[in-house]
Amino acid sequence: MQRPYEAAAYDTSHPVGSYWESTVPGPISPEPASGEIRTEIAVIGGGFTGLNAALQLAEEHSAQVHVIEAGSFGWGASGRNGGFCCLGGAKLSLAGQVRQFGLDETRRFVAFQKQAIARVADNLERYGIEAECHSDGELQLAHSPAAYKRMQAEAEADRQSFGLTYQAYPKAALAGIGADSPGFHGGIREAEGFALNPLKYVQGLAHAAETRGVTLHANSPATAITQTGSGFVITTPQARICTDRLIVATNGYSADDVPGAMRGRFLPVVSAVLVTRPISAREQADQGWSSDLMSYDSRHLLHYFRLMPDGRFLFGQRGAVRWTASATEWARRTNRRDFEAMFPAWANVETAHFWAGLLCLTPRLHPFLGPLPGLPGAFAAYGYHGNGVAMASAVGRALGDMAAGRTPDLPAILKADPGRFPLPILRRNYLRAAYVKYRLEDALF
Repeated sequence: MQRPYEAAAYDTSHPVGSYWESTVPGPISPEPASGEIRTEIAVIGGGFTGLNAALQLAEEHSAQVHVIEAGSFGWGASGRNGGFCCLGGAKLSLAGQVRQFGLDETRRFVAFQKQAIARVADNLERYGIEAECHSDGELQLAHSPAAYKRMQAEAEADRQSFGLTYQAYPKAALAGIGADSPGFHGGIREAEGFALNPLKYVQGLAHAAETRGVTLHANSPATAITQTGSGFVITTPQARICTDRLIVATNGYSADDVPGAMRGRFLPVVSAVLVTRPISAREQADQGWSSDLMSYDSRHLLHYFRLMPDGRFLFGQRGAVRWTASATEWARRTNRRDFEAMFPAWANVETAHFWAGLLCLTPRLHPFLGPLPGLPGAFAAYGYHGNGVAMASAVGRALGDMAAGRTPDLPAILKADPGRFPLPILRRNYLRAAYVKYRLEDALF
């Protein structure tokens, strides 16, 4: 299989090493697909997208569905991310969306993002998933005085154009909400969203799918896809799966050649996360941070962080462009260095867990949901730009409807061609260049 990163990034033979893994009884690993299998609809990828698509097909269309997952369910990005269920899904700014798709369609996409958050909340309630939820909204923190001014102006423009509600906190007010640090110069709190344990969420979806008649297969990577006169044949190490229709829900873990229609259409990005030991109330007071809000800073190469219900602190960021032992060690050191710089009173608070995963960007910086070009009967959704908890859940449902023959009413941005990277083999070089630019801008502004 042709993939952008080193083979170690896709090695499902070992645990991720995430904090989330310590909170569940164990991996969900139903038997691998084996022998000859015939199904109405096959889903490749058992994360938020694929499982929501399978649930929609089973619940709303009474379809026969098989889901194949390369590792255990939750091994990929859905089970190892930061657990921010929030607005987002595109790196293209709202102003950029208005220029390309118009104000009305951008408003529809903002409304879709709100509905995506509500979809997750509904899934948790409907399927009885206890996912350690907390945080009433999300807090963006300015890394410079100039950034705070920009954030205020953008928030007010978003309120007027899109009805997004916010609360502004100048630097002096941050201590009052338990969100203080020497490096923060003000904050904007968005009212939408909440935090959760992503592995508990994805495992809950897998359990719900099984109880509704969906057949799940773990440790079953799709190694080839062949189009036939009546549909597709998916090859795995132990099985040959014949299906009428196909859903590809692999996002940042996609391959360029399985199927070839994905070639150059996605760019995986490494995101690394540390989680500390529980931080005591006294230690929280020493730092001035006791807020449970999902938070992130205003840098292009942003940091995202939150204090979890058991007192542990999650801190993540991007920046690595390889998946090697040395790159992982660099990411570990960088995460720790930045954590201590932003929260100096916690310099002696140990890191208990560290891991990394792959999020997914597209050439035109917006997500995509729709038919795969040149493959009638095949559909895909990908490109959530680091905000996949809510977005993947919502587009997964729409993807299920689409595969069942229904045409969902979607914002134009989701249906638009996401583009293809020129010379896809150079994708990580483009990323390196972007990171150099972003680091310079973050330092200057």
